[in-house]
Amino acid sequence: MRKIHVIGIGAGDPDQLTLQAVKALRSTDVFFILDKGEVKSDLVRLRRDILDAHLPDRAYRLVEARDPERDRAAGGAGYSPAVGDWRSARADIYERLIAEELGEDQSGAFLVWGDPALYDSTLGILEEILDRGAVAFDYDVVPGISSVSALVARHRTGLNRVARPVQITTGRRLAEGFPEGVDDVVVMLDAHQIFQKYADQDIDIYWGAYIGTPDEILASGPLAETAPRIAELRAEARERKGWIMDTYLLRRRPRG
Repeated sequence: MRKIHVIGIGAGDPDQLTLQAVKALRSTDVFFILDKGEVKSDLVRLRRDILDAHLPDRAYRLVEARDPERDRAAGGAGYSPAVGDWRSARADIYERLIAEELGEDQSGAFLVWGDPALYDSTLGILEEILDRGAVAFDYDVVPGISSVSALVARHRTGLNRVARPVQITTGRRLAEGFPEGVDDVVVMLDAHQIFQKYADQDIDIYWGAYIGTPDEILASGPLAETAPRIAELRAEARERKGWIMDTYLLRRRPRG
């Protein structure tokens, strides 16, 4: 039976791969990569760099396909259906790749940024394909170093404080309000810099973009002072590269 490895590859640094991930790479016959277009071509290059670093003999095939576009203008009640349509379109592509490019006794792999269990669609897409019943395969999951773990490591701080909860959420959710009962909040997928909404509160921010790559940018400090600097850094980075991936931790200072 076909075998699929879903491999967490960390935040971009080839050195962030675990020994388990390297072992999975070495047992893979075909790597599937979705191309997001010329603007994000360096994401494909980073994956190739990881393969070159850990598989110098190149005893594998690399198969690329174009990633379907998602309706990013959809908001409100239309957001979830738009994401669902995009995931199904991805499932169509994954299904075709597995059926046409992978032999019955071969192993394929999808290289997932960070950790496959955190804000990534690959596992859900593979389950959708299996539910369709058109192609059979088994799969396993190799955890990776997430951008969240890499972020706090680069800032030399903990993710949580003693006996205190931490919440991981999105910019879309943060726009609805600061989570109740939580003083440490990690925010991902924030294209609109919602952190600026809370600049009048006693909050520190630990921010990072392109974490684990040569383009890495870090900033931290009181939110009121640091938010304008982050906005400038983001604008410069987007102008230079055409895209940005960033994550941040908001930490409310103890009351009283």
